[in-house]
This record gives sequence, C-alpha cells and structure tokens, in this order.
Amino acid sequence: MHRSSLRSAPRRRGVAGRHRDPRRGLWFTRTRALLAGALVLGVGATLTLAAWTDDEYARGTFATSTFNIEGSTDGSSFSQHLSGSPAGLTFSIPTGGMSPNTTVYGLFSVRTTEATNVPGSVLLTSEASGNATYLSYLTYGVRTISDANCNASTFSSGIIVVGSGSNLAVDGSSSQGLSNTLDAPGTQVNYCFEVKLAGNTPNSMQGEAATATWTFTATSDS
Repeated sequence: MHRSSLRSAPRRRGVAGRHRDPRRGLWFTRTRALLAGALVLGVGATLTLAAWTDDEYARGTFATSTFNIEGSTDGSSFSQHLSGSPAGLTFSIPTGGMSPNTTVYGLFSVRTTEATNVPGSVLLTSEASGNATYLSYLTYGVRTISDANCNASTFSSGIIVVGSGSNLAVDGSSSQGLSNTLDAPGTQVNYCFEVKLAGNTPNSMQGEAATATWTFTATSDS
C-alpha cells in the first residue's frame, strides 16, 4: 500500500498565535518613549512660568560727632589756643612784680564750641618751669566760680579743683562737666586761679621768674 505523498494542510493559528512584526514592536516602544518625554517636558514648562517680583532697599549712614572747646581770659571773648601759643592769663600782679606774702588772682574760662553736639568733661593739669628754688616759694590753688569775676571773695566760695597752697606742678583733683547747646556755645566753666608768694621768700629770689602752664584736656561723653 502506497503512502500518500500529499502533505497535511497546515493548521491555521488563531489570533493569539500570530507572529508580531519586530519592527512594529520597536515603533511602539519608541512612540511610548517619545510620549513619556513629552510629558516630562510639559511638567518642566509648567515649573518655569514667569512670576511677579519686587525689591526693598535699605541704607545706613554713620557720621561722627563733633567735640571742641575754646577758652577766654576775660570770660567773654573766646577763641582756641594751641599748645605752642597758650593764652596769657591776666593776674592782679602789683606794679614791679610780686613781693613776699603777695597773693594774686587770674581767670580762665572754658566752654564747648558752637559746632559741638555732644557733652563732655574737662580736666586741668599743670607744669612749671624756672628757678627750682624760687618755685619752692610759689604755691597756688584753683576753684570754679559761678561768674567771670575772679577775686579773693569769689575764690573763697568756689568749688575746689586744686587745693590752696599746692605746688605749681599739681594737677586738678577732679574733672568738670561741659554741656553742649544745639547750634550755640555750651555753658562756660570759670576757673579762678590763686597764686601766692610765701612770706619767707629770701632776698636772693629778687628778680627771679617762673612760668606755670595749665592744660585743659576735654573728653567727650560719647
């Protein structure tokens, strides 16, 4: 018996068994990737939308204060005196000079200048030069007084700055307050100086001279 040479007809595969075109799968994958990328770009575009802006500015200015003093030998005419040209105090020295047991008085007033805008204080210091022996017979004292009339009477009622009978090189024991007035000079401080030549000054001291230089150092409160 001869076997049939006819081949069996191939079975038809269902839909589930169809072969997928590899190129079609690749296209689908690329399309899905592009869509995902478009979605990300869309989100990024939303986050970078323009917004309203506004600014505030601040500034600080830091200026320095002004503090100066001026002095007067008569209590009314004030000016500034440098260390090389101190004001010459006017003492009530008798004609011809001081003799043993002579006492003389002199005024010096200090105040802040018109440009000063902060208060402060002033301290008196002293130095003396001349014949050391003659200086040993000279003593002095300083007091602040209420007005510009410096004499024995006002001195006795003043506030002590340097005690009477002190050596000419003795400094003030305390400082004095300096007020300031807006756009005007401050209230002045009147110093009354008392200088004495001892009663036992010997004849050998005739014709001698000595110099005392007083410095008024002012310091602002701020």
